[in-house]
Amino acid sequence: MNRSEQLFEQAKKLIPGGVNSPVRAFKSVGGNPVFMQSGRGSKMYDVDNNEYIDYIGSWGPHLFGHNPDFIKSALLEAVDNGTSFGAPTELEVKMAKLISELVPSMEMVRMVNSGTEATMSAVRAARGYTGKEKFIKFEGCYHGHADYFLIKAGSGALTFGVPTSPGVTIGNAVDTLIADYNDIGSIKNLVAANKNQIAAVIIEPVAGNMGVVKMNEGFLKELKEICEEEKIVLIFDEVMTGFRVAKGGAQEILGVKPDLSTFGKIIGGGLPVGAFGGKKEIMEIISPSGPVYQAGTLSGNPLAMSAGYAALTYLKEHPEIYTLLEEKSKYLEDGFAENQKSLGKKFAFNRVGSMMTLFFTEQKVLDFNSAVSSDTALYGKFFNEMLKRGIYLAPAQFEAMFVSTAHTKEDLEKTVKAQYEALKEIV
Repeated sequence: MNRSEQLFEQAKKLIPGGVNSPVRAFKSVGGNPVFMQSGRGSKMYDVDNNEYIDYIGSWGPHLFGHNPDFIKSALLEAVDNGTSFGAPTELEVKMAKLISELVPSMEMVRMVNSGTEATMSAVRAARGYTGKEKFIKFEGCYHGHADYFLIKAGSGALTFGVPTSPGVTIGNAVDTLIADYNDIGSIKNLVAANKNQIAAVIIEPVAGNMGVVKMNEGFLKELKEICEEEKIVLIFDEVMTGFRVAKGGAQEILGVKPDLSTFGKIIGGGLPVGAFGGKKEIMEIISPSGPVYQAGTLSGNPLAMSAGYAALTYLKEHPEIYTLLEEKSKYLEDGFAENQKSLGKKFAFNRVGSMMTLFFTEQKVLDFNSAVSSDTALYGKFFNEMLKRGIYLAPAQFEAMFVSTAHTKEDLEKTVKAQYEALKEIV
């Protein structure tokens, strides 16, 4: 039994499922999780001294790879000054100003501690602003584990959602309406059936939690028009896409400005963080300037702010990194396509910038229903074959691969070669 296996056996006695976040347990791909010890650049090293080329990057935050020197330096300086004050700091003001500069729709910003906290706070703000209670989310989009997000579609297009987890009440589900991603008709039907009752629509402008799924051309603009006509707050969940697909997030490349946006991951430079913000008239309803309560002991803490400010400042000063990321990501896409061609396969592959997913289905993946047509058992075999070859992918089919600036040409070549060998082994 290796060290990872020993640790997992101990962890299962002390931590539910042996992990502090479910997907880490490898349940959907088989086998036991690998316990990591360190990371540098594009690589992670486990407790048994195995090296992996990493394509999850802590589920998205590590745009620059693991432990970049400029973020490490910022953190060391912050630690020297103090880890938490529970009082305002200058850095919070600088961080809010920088976010607003990079993302013009963010007229005002509130820092929080996680993506879940950001999304649930944004929905609360929308409800407080509009005086309405219902909101629309899309099947297959994940917005964190707040109760009213853990809802799936009911039996028909106009039904209320139903809880996907014990502990989530029917009362929560009643106010959550479920639409179909990329289907504007489903939005029109829900709006018509719930006239003047919908406070918000929340959407991942590029889906990343049913695997990467692109938005159909025109869908988002029509969604924005409906929201404006019906006085519904449009919320973009950019926790994953923010500063990842472009300097100004997915809203920059899609050309649609939401009313509110949520961010996380990259804005913390690898530390726990979240933020929500948008139109000043909506954000001013947040306490203490308004009646909608939201608070957090560690919100805007100096460690997360220092790492995040260093990350966003680097992006501002080096916009060319998005060209570099595109080149690296395109290399993988082309290599994977050539592998499939050589093996006579046509599995779906979706990519937006440095986010991508290989689906084990031959139909185009445009929404939740087409995503779940993927053969998850085959993905599990693929994952383990890649892991054997030193390539660390998401231990679940419905997640994204993330490319970082730290991935070298050698890393990419090794990954393409490993993918060919893994596919050849399993199909």
